[in-house]
Amino acid sequence: MKADLHNHSYYSDGVLSPKELVIIANDVGCDLFSLTDHDSTLGLPEAQLESDKLGLRLINGVEISAFWNNSAIHIIGLGIDINSDILQNGLSFNQELRKVRAEKIALDLLRSGIRDPLEKAQKISGGHMLTRTHFAQMLIKEGYCKDMKSVFRRYLSGKKPGGVRVEWKNFDQVIKWIHYAGGKALIAHPFRYRMTISKIKQLLLDFKEASGDGFEVVNANSSEDEISLGNQLLEDYDFLASSGSDFHGWPNQRVQIGNLADLPNSSRAIWNYL
Repeated sequence: MKADLHNHSYYSDGVLSPKELVIIANDVGCDLFSLTDHDSTLGLPEAQLESDKLGLRLINGVEISAFWNNSAIHIIGLGIDINSDILQNGLSFNQELRKVRAEKIALDLLRSGIRDPLEKAQKISGGHMLTRTHFAQMLIKEGYCKDMKSVFRRYLSGKKPGGVRVEWKNFDQVIKWIHYAGGKALIAHPFRYRMTISKIKQLLLDFKEASGDGFEVVNANSSEDEISLGNQLLEDYDFLASSGSDFHGWPNQRVQIGNLADLPNSSRAIWNYL
């Protein structure tokens, strides 16, 4: 099974349309694909139309921002009903937070001497949801930073210009949104958060106690050690495993759809339960 269950279109912070993503997934031989835009399901109808045309199995997905222990994490919902009022009300709440954050980021950057940050970021977003990634790409394009890593080191994090804190809903509430919509809730890229192993284990324990379903064991940036550790933690906490590239399509990112290591234990693969 070649599955890529974590991808972004221009409805959040990706570059390509849902249709284009599905075509790429089909071309590279994916058997299973999911579009998981940040706090939005707007691209899923278009993705479904193209998937039906090509005969590619599409899993309805979304990536939702949440708080755990005062830290921001991302929770992927897979197999969701996009017509769920409870889910859509939750996503609308997050979308409003994102809008307010974008305005605050733009004001911070303007005060730090960057000209027209909001207008320039909006141009890059193409009129869709404005995210930190769009501001980051704008800062790279304008020559303020050379890459994404330097952007977040100099801007957009902590007490730096553009480091705006957002009060997302607690993780257990987000899990409920996903479950009310008939989906499975999984922690996205657990090893990408700035957490020690002991803190990651506590996150997994709390996620389990809140009826979370699993986590992303494999993504495009996973090392062999991380996959091995993830597989062990999967067993320890009796979780389901997901696999996704976190593809966005920006030319300065090397991630490719479907270019993923195999799950070590396919019997726990999330697609067996969707």
